[in-house]
Amino acid sequence: MSDTASTFVIDSDVLITAKNRYYAFSICPGFWESLLHGHSIGSLCSIDRVKLELLNGSPDDDLVRWVSHCVPVGFFDSCGESDVVDVFREIMLWAQRHGQFTDAAKAKFASGADGWLVAYSKVKGMTVVTNEQPAPESKKEIKLPDVCIQFSTPYADTFSMLQSLNVQYHFAPNQ
Repeated sequence: MSDTASTFVIDSDVLITAKNRYYAFSICPGFWESLLHGHSIGSLCSIDRVKLELLNGSPDDDLVRWVSHCVPVGFFDSCGESDVVDVFREIMLWAQRHGQFTDAAKAKFASGADGWLVAYSKVKGMTVVTNEQPAPESKKEIKLPDVCIQFSTPYADTFSMLQSLNVQYHFAPNQ
């Protein structure tokens, strides 16, 4: 795992896990504020494909509301640049030609945001942020860190990103 890059592109699992577990909106609003601040200073973003995954949730879900009402338009950058599309094609060819993976794993990977995250990160010189762990022997799933490794793209987990951005959360009792 590497956190040498100073800018980060966030996978949907980071936001979903944070919302469902340790950084729930009602427990740690500072996490969500720190993401918006990180974006405002050019240190982090995500991509349009991740936004589509997140908006598949229920309209009354806290994360869907946050994405819809709080996140600035530029937070989820487009993957439509020709350089990104070219790298994405390379990634898809690698995945499809890789005999290790099942057809179901290849289909799931092709329809998700992971390949786009790696392509975007590689072109932009960013670090992918994910909670996934490498699983190089996996046949049923193509893991995001394994794709990052294959395409020489750095990746980090949520906590490494927060440490790199010097984020701290402080307790403030409700009045």
